Amino acid sequence: MLMTPKVIQAFVEARMATDHSGHDVAHIQRVAQLCDVLLTNYPEADAAITMSAAWTHDILDDKLVADIAPVRRQLMTTYAEAGLTADQIAAITAITAHLSFSANLKQHYQLSLEGQIVQDADRLDALGAIGIGRAFYYGAHTGAPMYDPDIAPRTTMTKADYRQKSPVINHFYEKLFKLGDLMNTPEAKKIADERITFMQTFVSQFKSEWHLDNNF
Repeated sequence: MLMTPKVIQAFVEARMATDHSGHDVAHIQRVAQLCDVLLTNYPEADAAITMSAAWTHDILDDKLVADIAPVRRQLMTTYAEAGLTADQIAAITAITAHLSFSANLKQHYQLSLEGQIVQDADRLDALGAIGIGRAFYYGAHTGAPMYDPDIAPRTTMTKADYRQKSPVINHFYEKLFKLGDLMNTPEAKKIADERITFMQTFVSQFKSEWHLDNNF
């Protein structure tokens, strides 16, 4: 696996050590590992930018951080201590500011190649068995119900709408099932399609059990 400067890893591990929303260090490590895999297909990508963005992509997430300004200052200092150039830091900042699903609800941001790789990796970790676990984990973190048949999934959302509490099962329709078509790289698209198929089977089974559709 490509190395990320230890000063960046240490900063992120300290910041996210107590996360209980599914955006913890384990999530970040998986995203970095997925980036490492995807990078093998794109030797022209700047690995330092990609891996640094992967490790820090959730550090300034406004749903996780109450006061962003001091954390941003610490992060910029950490980038400099890691030996990243001003151009690399600017590229990383552009990626982390624009890769999230909610950031692209109003308009679609065209990311650099490095940003596309990080975005794909982050979205892949929202899919499959781990994606199911993370969805319910975050739902419990926010106090969202698992499912409410009387609340239909939203078809259009602003960022403010997206931040509103919604049943976890609705999140599959509002975001997760859409991610396959939003992947940037064909390698990620293939993985996403496989994971989404698994999730669709899960949701179908979940609803069947909820409504007692099985024959006894």
